[in-house]
Amino acid sequence: MNITPDSFLKLLSDPTRLRCLMLLLQEGKLCVCELTYALDDIQPKISRHLATLRDAHIVIDQRAGQWIYYKINPDLPDWAKQMLKSTLKGTAGHKPYSHDLKKLNSMPKRPGNKMCA
Repeated sequence: MNITPDSFLKLLSDPTRLRCLMLLLQEGKLCVCELTYALDDIQPKISRHLATLRDAHIVIDQRAGQWIYYKINPDLPDWAKQMLKSTLKGTAGHKPYSHDLKKLNSMPKRPGNKMCA
Protein backbone atom coordinates (compact mmCIF):
# COMPACT_ATOMS: atom_id res chain seq x y z
CA MET A 1 0.00 0.00 0.00
CA ASN A 2 1.39 3.34 -1.02
CA ILE A 3 -0.54 5.94 0.96
CA THR A 4 1.14 9.00 2.38
CA PRO A 5 0.12 10.85 5.54
CA ASP A 6 -0.82 13.96 3.57
CA SER A 7 -3.08 12.06 1.14
CA PHE A 8 -4.61 10.10 4.03
CA LEU A 9 -5.38 13.27 5.99
CA LYS A 10 -6.80 14.91 2.88
CA LEU A 11 -9.25 12.01 2.53
CA LEU A 12 -10.21 12.32 6.20
CA SER A 13 -10.84 16.06 5.85
CA ASP A 14 -14.25 15.47 4.26
CA PRO A 15 -16.92 15.24 7.00
CA THR A 16 -18.95 12.55 5.23
CA ARG A 17 -15.93 10.32 4.68
CA LEU A 18 -14.77 10.81 8.25
CA ARG A 19 -18.21 9.97 9.64
CA CYS A 20 -18.37 6.83 7.48
CA LEU A 21 -14.93 5.75 8.67
CA MET A 22 -15.80 6.28 12.32
CA LEU A 23 -18.89 4.10 11.96
CA LEU A 24 -16.96 1.44 10.05
CA LEU A 25 -14.30 1.39 12.73
CA GLN A 26 -16.94 0.90 15.44
CA GLU A 27 -19.12 -1.61 13.61
CA GLY A 28 -16.56 -3.60 11.64
CA LYS A 29 -18.55 -3.66 8.40
CA LEU A 30 -21.57 -1.82 7.07
CA CYS A 31 -23.53 -1.66 3.86
CA VAL A 32 -24.36 1.54 2.02
CA CYS A 33 -27.96 1.46 3.23
CA GLU A 34 -26.78 1.44 6.87
CA LEU A 35 -24.47 4.39 6.30
CA THR A 36 -27.17 6.24 4.37
CA TYR A 37 -29.58 5.74 7.26
CA ALA A 38 -27.10 6.66 10.00
CA LEU A 39 -25.84 9.80 8.28
CA ASP A 40 -29.30 10.75 6.98
CA ASP A 41 -27.89 11.36 3.54
CA ILE A 42 -28.64 10.16 0.02
CA GLN A 43 -27.28 6.88 -1.34
CA PRO A 44 -25.41 8.36 -4.35
CA LYS A 45 -23.45 10.72 -2.09
CA ILE A 46 -22.49 7.97 0.39
CA SER A 47 -21.58 5.59 -2.45
CA ARG A 48 -19.40 8.25 -4.09
CA HIS A 49 -17.48 8.83 -0.84
CA LEU A 50 -17.08 5.10 -0.25
CA ALA A 51 -15.77 4.70 -3.81
CA THR A 52 -13.19 7.42 -3.11
CA LEU A 53 -12.09 5.61 0.06
CA ARG A 54 -12.04 2.26 -1.77
CA ASP A 55 -9.97 3.68 -4.63
CA ALA A 56 -7.47 4.97 -2.06
CA HIS A 57 -7.40 1.49 -0.43
CA ILE A 58 -8.65 2.83 2.90
CA VAL A 59 -11.73 0.61 2.80
CA ILE A 60 -12.43 -2.64 1.04
CA ASP A 61 -15.76 -3.99 -0.12
CA GLN A 62 -17.35 -7.44 -0.10
CA ARG A 63 -20.49 -8.57 -1.84
CA ALA A 64 -22.95 -10.66 0.18
CA GLY A 65 -26.09 -11.39 -1.79
CA GLN A 66 -27.64 -8.11 -2.83
CA TRP A 67 -25.56 -6.05 -0.40
CA ILE A 68 -22.07 -4.66 -0.66
CA TYR A 69 -20.39 -4.33 2.70
CA TYR A 70 -17.52 -1.99 3.41
CA LYS A 71 -14.87 -2.28 6.10
CA ILE A 72 -11.58 -0.65 7.00
CA ASN A 73 -8.77 -2.16 4.97
CA PRO A 74 -6.81 -4.44 7.35
CA ASP A 75 -3.67 -3.76 5.27
CA LEU A 76 -3.59 -0.06 6.16
CA PRO A 77 -0.21 0.99 7.54
CA ASP A 78 -0.02 0.91 11.34
CA TRP A 79 0.31 4.70 11.53
CA ALA A 80 -2.99 5.08 9.60
CA LYS A 81 -4.78 2.55 11.82
CA GLN A 82 -3.53 4.36 14.91
CA MET A 83 -4.68 7.69 13.51
CA LEU A 84 -8.17 6.31 12.91
CA LYS A 85 -8.33 4.78 16.40
CA SER A 86 -7.18 8.05 17.97
CA THR A 87 -9.75 9.97 15.94
CA LEU A 88 -12.48 7.57 17.05
CA LYS A 89 -11.47 8.04 20.66
CA GLY A 90 -11.40 11.83 20.22
CA THR A 91 -14.82 11.99 18.57
CA ALA A 92 -16.56 9.73 21.10
CA GLY A 93 -19.49 11.53 22.64
CA HIS A 94 -19.34 14.41 20.16
CA LYS A 95 -21.93 15.25 17.52
CA PRO A 96 -22.41 14.24 14.79
CA TYR A 97 -20.45 11.04 15.54
CA SER A 98 -22.40 10.00 18.64
CA HIS A 99 -25.67 10.77 16.85
CA ASP A 100 -24.60 8.66 13.83
CA LEU A 101 -23.99 5.60 15.99
CA LYS A 102 -27.22 6.08 17.93
CA LYS A 103 -29.20 6.42 14.71
CA LEU A 104 -27.52 3.36 13.18
CA ASN A 105 -28.37 1.30 16.25
CA SER A 106 -32.02 2.34 15.91
CA MET A 107 -32.23 1.32 12.25
CA PRO A 108 -35.06 -1.14 11.60
CA LYS A 109 -34.51 -4.02 9.21
CA ARG A 110 -30.72 -3.83 9.05
CA PRO A 111 -29.21 -6.16 6.42
CA GLY A 112 -28.48 -8.81 9.03
CA ASN A 113 -32.23 -8.84 9.59
CA LYS A 114 -32.96 -9.76 5.94
CA MET A 115 -33.47 -6.35 4.34
CA CYS A 116 -32.41 -2.73 4.37
CA ALA A 117 -34.78 0.07 5.32
